[in-house]
Formats: sequence, C-alpha cells, structure tokens
Amino acid sequence: MTQVDEGPESPPTPGILTVGAPTVGEVLAERYQLEQHISDDAYGRQVWRGIDVVLRRPVAVVLRYPGGQAAVEMLDAAVAASRVVHPNLVDVYDAIDEGTRAYVVREWVDGGSLRDYVAETPLDPDRATTVARAIAGAIAAVHASGSVHGNVHPGTVLIGTDGRIVLSDARAGDSATPDADVRAIGGILYCALTGHWPQREAGPSTLPDAVRDQSEALVAPRQVRGGIPGHLSDLATELLDQQLAPPSADVLAADLARLDSDGDEELFAAGGPLDFQPAYRGGVPIPEPRRPIAGRLAIGVAALLVLAVGGLLLAFQFLPSSTDAGNNTVLPPDAASQAPSVAPVATPKQFPLTGAKVRVVDPVGDGDNNNKAGNVVDNDQTTAWTTSHYHTANFGGLKDGIGLLVDLGSAQNLSQVRAWFTQIGVQVQVYVGNTDPGDKQILQTYTKVTDPDIANLNKIFPVPAGTSARYVLLWITGDLPSDPQASAAMPYQAGVTEIQVFVTG
Repeated sequence: MTQVDEGPESPPTPGILTVGAPTVGEVLAERYQLEQHISDDAYGRQVWRGIDVVLRRPVAVVLRYPGGQAAVEMLDAAVAASRVVHPNLVDVYDAIDEGTRAYVVREWVDGGSLRDYVAETPLDPDRATTVARAIAGAIAAVHASGSVHGNVHPGTVLIGTDGRIVLSDARAGDSATPDADVRAIGGILYCALTGHWPQREAGPSTLPDAVRDQSEALVAPRQVRGGIPGHLSDLATELLDQQLAPPSADVLAADLARLDSDGDEELFAAGGPLDFQPAYRGGVPIPEPRRPIAGRLAIGVAALLVLAVGGLLLAFQFLPSSTDAGNNTVLPPDAASQAPSVAPVATPKQFPLTGAKVRVVDPVGDGDNNNKAGNVVDNDQTTAWTTSHYHTANFGGLKDGIGLLVDLGSAQNLSQVRAWFTQIGVQVQVYVGNTDPGDKQILQTYTKVTDPDIANLNKIFPVPAGTSARYVLLWITGDLPSDPQASAAMPYQAGVTEIQVFVTG
C-alpha cells in the first residue's frame, strides 16, 4: 500500500543515502520499533510500518536521513499538522531530529492510497464526491489553523479498510498556498473520476497524465469517461482552471457536502454501500470500468464513416447521370458571379457594462443589497452582490426567487451570458425583455431563454440565435446553497461576483 508518495516539484531521482540507514527491529527514541520497510520516495524519505512499544499500537514512521537542515521542512510541516485535529487528517504523534536522521511518527492506516485504487479502475461519482468532500474538509481545517498543506495528491489521500478517508504528509514549502491546496482538491476529484492525474508537476507517477486537447487544455472528465454527471465534471475542471479564482476550502467543503447526500454513512467500510475492499483485494470487480479513449474514438470514427458513405450513396442517387442528356443542367457563363456569397459568421464580443446599468429585481421583497449590484460588472471577482441570509433554503418561504437586471441601453443581438458565483449550487436561469415593467410584472412580461440549472463557480448561458433584447435578467430560484461563514440560524445565501453579456453585430 502507499503510505507516502511524491508530490509537487518532486526531484526526478532519489538521492543515494548511506548514513543513518534504519534496520528491521531497530527501536527509535526507545519507543518506535521498525517492523517493515514499505516504500521510498524521491526526497530520500523511507516509510516503515512500526510498533509503538509503549502504547502497543501500529504506527507509520516517515524517516529521512540525513536529518538536520535537510529535514527542517518535513519536521516543521509535521509539527504544524499535529496541532490540527480532524477526522480526515492523519494523526501525527511525534517528530524527532537526531542529526544523522529525522523521522515523523504518525498514525498507521490500513488500506490503500487513492493512487492504488484508481490504478485499477476510476471511482464512480458517489465515491469520488465522498473522497473530495473528505479532503476538502481536511484542508479547510488546516487552513483554519493558519497553515497550508502543500502536498495534496493521490499518494497522500489514504482510504482505510475501516472506511476512513484521510490526508497525510503535509509538506508546506515556500511555494505552498491555500489556493494551490484547493486546486489540488480539484485534481483529486478529476483523478478519482477518470484515473488520470491532471497536475503535471506531480513528478514521477504510476498514473497517466490527464487527457488534453490540441491546445494542451484539460479535457473535461465527462469527455474522458462516460457516466460522469455534468456538475461534477464542471466542478473539477473549474477548480483546475488557472483563470478562475478558486473558492475557499471551507466553502468548497460545504458545497461538496451538499452534493454528497450519503456522506454521513461509512460508505467505504467493508460491507458499506461504496465498499472498495472486495474489488481491491481481487474479488468482485467494481462496476463501470474505465473505457479507453481510443476505443470510444474508434467507435465514433466508424459511425462517422458509415454516415459519410450513406451520404455519398444518397448524393450519387440524386446526381444527374452523364449518359442522360435530358437531366444535364447547363449553367450560364456568369452564374458563378451571380451566386449569393456566404455571410461571415459574426464573432461574439463582450458588451461594456457599468454599475449604473444593473439593479436587483425582488418582486416580493426590499431588493436584497441593491447597493451592491454594481459589483457584478466591475471586472473584479473579489467583490460580489449577495442575497440576504435566510433560515431555510427556499428564501425562508418568503419568495420564489430574486434576480439581477442588466440594462444594455438599446436592443442588442444576444449571443451568451456568463456569470460567476460565490459558491456552487445556485439554481439560475436567464430571461430577456425590451422594457422594464417593474419587479412585480417582470417574469410575466419577459421571455425565458434558458431553463433553471444548477451552476458551479461559473456558468455560460447560450442564448437562442436571433434573440434581440435590451434587458437581461439573471434569475436565481430554487433552493439556495448554505454559507459556511453564516450563523446556524440563517445559513442560506447566494452570491454573484461577475456577469458578462456577449453580443453580435
């Protein structure tokens, strides 16, 4: 099983170390007896399974030699991790520097790493959501303590035979940041769903790199493997998108908890609804194995060939025969010059907006935070408009929804609307109109151009071709997501950080 592994910025090859080499049966610090060498990594660290001879419990000993300055980062990260207590973090028991070698003693986890499991087959969406939720919760706890983890990847995500999912081996170097931790959770979700690890800087790995298109951009998980829900695929992709600001770890953890409806069960325990162990131990295979990309492409190409051949046969059937003089069509000499030209396709462009052109639409309320509506068009995703907080997800039972109305000044040929949100899980749709009839009549007067849909951190709303309108209404309805920073009595809120409208012509 994997109990430690390479993380970001791994050196290509391990160093050759001879001083301070441990041996089976050796007792460290007069307490920790080494029993079995498990693995090495590229940092010159070894992982051993050992026994705490005082408390008679199994432990993992992560040992680096030499110690001293070379081991400062490892020991500092271990000490910081020991201060954070969370059910999804491996417990750290001890950190000792002997000079010739240094070692961290932590909880031993019977089971395997996420890397071990997905190397056999990717996880189904329920398992993947549960894993991501657990790691997001662990990272939120680390960040709340003022620390960062810096080593989130499939080798440090451990899944125990007892059903626990835990994160191990913090390694917060100078380059570690809270945002990088959160993006790595997106990588964990991507990896769990596809069996591919999308962060190339992870160094040598038994997992294949993520699938990428011709521009080297990541391919969405649902394009890699069938059966992945769109909202999970989009969430993983957006968390890994360097152009989008990631949410905080606690916000992400709360939103994943909403998606993980069975999160309170022992999903991974033996006999549980999402039990890994039979398949991992070589028993009954997990359903829905990964289908290779090449196989699906081959099927797609074959289908296209069939359609192409069929189209050619139909074309030949209706083409005039060269031996049938009665069916020959002779074009006049200037026919080519008289043929209509093909109009060029107009490229959508972003319509410039100002705060004075945005207001809140609240048919039965007082316009939640209308003074902040301009924040959604200030090109700054650190500012936002938010609803008030409500005690229940359905706006406290007071209303069916609330919206933001954007005035374009005159009718425009609309192409698409883009919106960014403070958290995932907002149900939203788009309406358009050419007058402002006031809040109470607006939904009855305007034309709905998209159906209600659950948004992730951002969402693109394509507008039907030929739609022309002066006003665009982003309408939030359904159940509101919870705000992890809010009080337990009034936890429900939605927020929008940015709206962009694209037009043609």
